[in-house]
Order: sequence, then structure tokens, then C-alpha cells
Amino acid sequence: MPKPVVLIAEELSPATIDALGPDFDIRHVNGADRSELLPALADVDAVLIRSATKMDAEAIAAAPQLKVIARAGVGLDNVDIKSATTAGVMVVNAPTSNIVSAAELTVGHILSLARHIPRAHASLAAGEWKRSSYTGTELYEKTVGIVGLGRIGALIAARLQGFDMRVIAYDPYVTSARAQQLGVQLVTFEELLDQVDFLTIHMPKTPETTGMIGTEQLQRMKPSAYVVNVARGGLIDEEALRDALIAGEIAGAGLDVFSKEPPAEGTAARDLLSLPNVIVTPHLGASTDEAQEKAGVSVARSVRLALGGELVPDAVNVTGGVIDPYVRPGIPLVEKLGQIFASLAHSPLTSLDVEVHGELAEYDVAVLKLAALKGLFTNIVSETVSYVNAPLLAEQRGLEVRLLVDGESEEYRNVITLHGALSDGSQLSVSGTLTGPKQIEKLVGINGYTLELPIEKHHVVMLYTDRPGVVAVYGQKFGEAGINIGGMQIARQEAGGQALSILTVDSPVPDELLEEVRSVIHADLFRQIEITES
Repeated sequence: MPKPVVLIAEELSPATIDALGPDFDIRHVNGADRSELLPALADVDAVLIRSATKMDAEAIAAAPQLKVIARAGVGLDNVDIKSATTAGVMVVNAPTSNIVSAAELTVGHILSLARHIPRAHASLAAGEWKRSSYTGTELYEKTVGIVGLGRIGALIAARLQGFDMRVIAYDPYVTSARAQQLGVQLVTFEELLDQVDFLTIHMPKTPETTGMIGTEQLQRMKPSAYVVNVARGGLIDEEALRDALIAGEIAGAGLDVFSKEPPAEGTAARDLLSLPNVIVTPHLGASTDEAQEKAGVSVARSVRLALGGELVPDAVNVTGGVIDPYVRPGIPLVEKLGQIFASLAHSPLTSLDVEVHGELAEYDVAVLKLAALKGLFTNIVSETVSYVNAPLLAEQRGLEVRLLVDGESEEYRNVITLHGALSDGSQLSVSGTLTGPKQIEKLVGINGYTLELPIEKHHVVMLYTDRPGVVAVYGQKFGEAGINIGGMQIARQEAGGQALSILTVDSPVPDELLEEVRSVIHADLFRQIEITES
């Protein structure tokens, strides 16, 4: 089999190539040159880019085999995510690769503002010695306000606490308990503006956050206060900031990002570059050797997972996002439950409920719905099923899927049940759990029958009228055929009623033998289940 083709469209660190490993046909192209890029996409499975390569609708259409676009960095302005999703192409980035670098640059801007470092350097380099002109201020016991207490905001809080600064924050999505863990006091946006000596903003750019620091907000701040933006251009209204700095309404600003980059002539952003109380850098938040290497290695790993049909936590067009370590072991379990469900279904599925019961209810378990769909379709469609196309496969089949979460679980810490309605009006349910220190995957229920059996590669499920001698019949038949039964569970709801028997066998059972046994024991349900490992 030919190796999957990975196209590297921009210069990436050698560690990126090492992380991809030997399993791919790696090619290189200048992604900024469309005449080179478009023909090179014809047979690629994955493309790795940075900021210069535009993966728009045209580029995606030129890559019929493309499965994943990997951006070695955080921003995705150069990727048409909608077109990628429509084409079933996963888009991944490296959201945590630059967080330390961005946090450190923010602290650097704050220190530079407090001590006038760039201006003092320029003055001394010009042959001047003006110590009294650059008297600064200590960070000790000053108040820093962080707008957005996410991963970068939390790193900044930890670093500035080392300067004995008072740290306050505004973030409507952070609980007071989380802020307390970080040693940060949560306040309203208005309270933060009133109190800060230094304000640093770390929010995503959305219609709601664009221009969130404007004329009104700047006028609320102390004349001695400084504002820093190392997050996204446009979060601060650049015209309002220019006017406030000129009017002396605030003391200064540190900027790494702008609404348009580089700032164009005749714009407020361009005016800011020439103000003496402004420190600027050309979007250096992720520009460290360490951040670039982390980004490349991260997306290389994501490419390996994506081309293997695995869950990619950093995929931006897949529900689920970053997966909590407590949730992660449930993913392969639920995929297997999906395969078992599909094997037991005797007519098309019209709706599916993915029910999560127990302690998992406290976590974001949206990924388990994706895992169920991936397992469900793994062995029933011709194409490779991924976490990107599984929901599309369900939509194409008119399958209604719900995720139901409940904190109650009577017998186990957590139980996950797939419960579906079939087109013939019948219902089907399959339940599983993880047990013990080794988190053993177990099947604990089928259609209301209670059992507990480790999930293995080969199983046979039988439903028949409970009567003496049945076990001996199928045991003998399998033995004569050389099929070893490694485990067995029999469940029934009442004596003389129906019994559900599930066998663990060491090898696949030939179809002729399955039909023979089914006929002899008069089984109402007789299915062989083969689990495909991801």
C-alpha cells in the first residue's frame, strides 16, 4: 500500500518531520505560490501550513483526497473552515503551543512600560545620558487587571504574583472557585477599569469583544494606568487609544497586535507607532523557537491521529475540544459500544440517545457522542469513519442523535448506554463501563439484560428460550469446530423465559456454523460481533 501523502507547505522545524515519523510520503511546496500549491494538492492526504498558505475553498477543492489541514500555530484566518467541514476535512491547530511565549511577552511589555526600557535604550544608543528622563514605577503592590482568565491569563497571573502585584480579573465564564485557585480576585469589568495600574487583555476576537476597550473604558482608567494587548488586534479601539494617549487619559500602551497587519499609512494604528508612550512589537506572541517547535510537533501528532481515523482533541471543526483526562478512557469504550450496537441492530436506526450516567456528568462529554457515531458506522460504511465525517454520515441518514447526561448511576461509578429506535418500531440498548484500576472495558447490559463481561475482539450473542441443555448444545458444536470459548455470561429476567447468552471466542466463527447453531437452539437473536480496534 502506498504511504499517505503529507504536504508541508511552509518551513517547519525539523522536530515536526521527526514527529511525523516514517509512515508518510512527505513532500514540500511553497504554499504562498498558488501556481505551485494547487497542483501539489491533487493527491495529498494532509497539508501542514503556517500563516502564508491560504487553504480556501479553491485549494480544498483541488485536494479530493485531503483529510486534514494542520495549522502549526493558533490563528486560522487563512483556512476556510466551513468549506473544509463540508468536504469532510478535519482542521487542526496548536492552541497551546504559544501560551507560555505569549504570557512572557505580555510580562515583557508590562516591564518595558513600567521602566521605559525601549526609550531609554534608544536614547543611550544615540549617545545621550538622560537618567532623570526615564524614571519609572515599580510593579510591587501595583494592581494588574486581566481581561480573560483563560490559559494565557492564568500564566500571566502566576508570573506577576511573583512581583507581589495584586491581580484582579474579569471573565464571565470563570467561577470564583477557579479564580481563588489562581489567587486572583474576580471583579466586574467596570471595577477592573477603575482599579488597574496595568490592564492586559486576553480574549478571543468576536463581534462582542471587538472594540471592547474604547473611549468610555479608557476614560474610566487612571491617568497613570497602562494597557497591553498581546492577544488579537481590534480588541482595543485604535482610534480611541490614540486619542486617549495624546490627551494623557492613560499613561501608555504596549501593543503586539493590530487590526490590520502591518499597520497601513493613514490609520490610527500607524499613528500609534510614532507616539512616545507606546511600545510596539510586530506580532511576536508566538515568535520563539520553543513555541514554533511545539506548534509543529503538536500538529504533526494531530496529523498522525487524523489519518488513523482517531480523535484529535485539537480539531477545531469537531465538537468536543480538549478532552478531560477523566473522560478520555471512555472514548474507546463508547466506540466499541457503537460497534456492538450496529452488530445487534436488525433494521435501520432512526434515532440514537447516548446516555452518560454517573460522575462523568460533571465533565464535558460531548466527545462521547462522536465516539458512539464513529463506532456505529465503522463497520457499516465503505469509507473510513472519522470524528469529522461521523456526524455527517448520521445527518445523511436522517439519524437523530441526542446526548443525555445524568449524575445518577446505581451499580457503577459510570455507565454509558446507547439506546436507539429502529425503523421496525423496536428498541435496542447496549451499556458499558470501565472497572478497576486498569479501567477494564466491560459490557454490562443488552436490552435490559444485566451482565458483566470484558469486551474482547470476538463475541457471539444469542437470545433463546431458557431451557436445560442449550449451553451443552452450542458448547459441543463450537468445540467440535475448534472454536474456543474464552468467557461466557448468561442473563435472564425470569426462569423459563428468554435467556441472553454472550460468548467470548478466540477466533471468528464461520457463517455456516453460526447458522447451524442458531437453527438447533431456535435462537430469536443470533449475532457475531467483531470489534475493529481504532
